[in-house]
Formats: sequence, structure tokens, C-alpha cells
Amino acid sequence: MSKQRVVVHESGEVLAAAAAARLITRLVDAQEERGVASVVLTGGRIGIGMLEQIARSPARDAVRWSDVEFYWGDERFLPEGDPERNETQARQALLDHVGVHPERVHPMAPSGGKFGDSADEAAAHYAEVLAATSEQATDVPVPVFDVLLLGVGEEGHTASLFPDTPYVREEERTVVGVHDCPKPPPTRISLTLPAIRSAREVWMVTTGAAKAEPVAAALGGAKPADVPAAGAQGREGTLWLLDRDAAGSVPGLG
Repeated sequence: MSKQRVVVHESGEVLAAAAAARLITRLVDAQEERGVASVVLTGGRIGIGMLEQIARSPARDAVRWSDVEFYWGDERFLPEGDPERNETQARQALLDHVGVHPERVHPMAPSGGKFGDSADEAAAHYAEVLAATSEQATDVPVPVFDVLLLGVGEEGHTASLFPDTPYVREEERTVVGVHDCPKPPPTRISLTLPAIRSAREVWMVTTGAAKAEPVAAALGGAKPADVPAAGAQGREGTLWLLDRDAAGSVPGLG
């Protein structure tokens, strides 16, 4: 059974720095074990802040960046290079500053490109990418990611899986085009819960008092259809990295 841990830091700034150090160590360990490490990136202030902290850290050079496979948990379906895309922000924060191998970077397709305005076609293509880069046969046709990073929304969403939608209930597909999102932009691409659960470790990283209620609900065993973050669990472990405010409603932590 997957182990679940909660680590609370005093502030978002400390959390981002500590999570960055933790991720560097995890990638180094994965490379020692398997040669190539894999990580699924997330967006948002803390997710990108982690990457900025890695870029500034002298310890970043402990990672062989050419031997890291990069994926994304979700993406805003916007034109290539749009400043709101998670890919754009991740490249500016870290990927453009370390020696990544271009063929190991796997962004989700932008709008207006090969798949035009069809997020569903772009999602199907990303599912094919995941299946093609899967290194072994598993119950889900995606790589067994070493670390999959996610945030938590104020209503409990994670990746771009929102409460009480068909997407959070999806059991067959690994990637979906998400339409009519309650937060802009309305069209996105997202991994589904079965794909998320393929990761060795899932790290839920979030801050702020507005996240306290959904965090407590997720940790308290809420149904994923009601609180999607509750359904994000790793094969070997799930790590919740919170600041003091986000942990405020969790019994024993607040």
C-alpha cells in the first residue's frame, strides 16, 4: 500500500527551497538506480518557484540533466510560447539553464499547432507519447515516473481535474482534453488519475489558507470525484508538502 507523508514548512518560500533540494536528491538517487530519471512538472507559483530554486542551487549540478525525462501533468491549451503555458514557465525557470536533452523533454501540444484547436486530438497524441516512452509493461500504458509534482486548487482540483466532472472519473484514457474549466483558460490537457497513480512518488505541493479545507478533505479520505486531489497517490508513496497555512485545517498540524 502506498505510504502517505505530510511535511509542513513555515512559509511558501521555505517550502519551495526545501522541495527543490528534495527533488535534486530524488533525481540523483533515481539516476544511480536506473540511469535515467523521470519527473512530471507542474505549474503555479510554488511549482515554478521550485524550479527557480533548483536553477539557483549549486547542488543542481549533481543531476545529469541530459538524463532526465521531463513530462507535464497538465497544460493550458494555448499557443506555443504563451507566457501562461506551464511549459513556457518551466523553460524560463529551469530547463533553459541546464543541459537538458531536447528529445527527453515532452511538452503537451499547444493550440494552433499540429492539432489546431482540438485539445482532444492533442491529448490523444500525448497519450501515445507516454505509451511510447513507457519502459516496461504495466497496468497503465505510461512510464513509471520517479516523481510526479502536483498542486491543489481552492476547490480541491489537481492537474486540470476538477470536482464532479467526467474527467476526474475517467478510468480508461491516460490523457484527456478538458473543456469548460471553471478557471481560465477554459480548455486544457490533463493526465487522468490512472496515469497519475502510475508514478512511484506523487508530491502534492501547495500553500495558503485558501487550500486548507481541500487539503484536509483530501487527507481525510474524501472521494476523488468530490476532491480530485484525494485521488492523487503514488505507487510507493505520496508526499504532501505544505506551508503552515495550507496545513491549518488538518488535525494535529494546524
